[in-house]
Amino acid sequence: MYTFLSILYVFVCLFLILVVLLQSGKGGGLGSAFGGGASQQIFGGAGAGNLLTRLTAGSAFLFMVLSVWLAFLSTSGEQALDRAVREQAAAQEAAAEEEARQAEEAAAEAEAAAAEEAAAEVEEAEEPSPEGE
Repeated sequence: MYTFLSILYVFVCLFLILVVLLQSGKGGGLGSAFGGGASQQIFGGAGAGNLLTRLTAGSAFLFMVLSVWLAFLSTSGEQALDRAVREQAAAQEAAAEEEARQAEEAAAEAEAAAAEEAAAEVEEAEEPSPEGE
């Protein structure tokens, strides 16, 4: 939906630019710089002004509505909520990985200590007692 509205927004922008550039001035403007009296003859008559004025107003209204709608969609609460859930899940996963790593280290240390203790017991059992000789 966001992609469709963005594409529509671009087309409305381009149409608005085109309609504004097609309109003739209301007297002053660039036409008067070329001699004043012939400004309407150089840049066209006022016959299409009514239709172009309505198209400009309609496309400007659509431009504003789409701008507000896209701004709302880009900062909507659902996206912020989804982002917060993803961040919390990532933090929990990192904590679980750290806890698993610590548990593995503790198990390895316990196994090493048990092996040392067993080796010490075996050494004691293998030593000949001085009383038996």
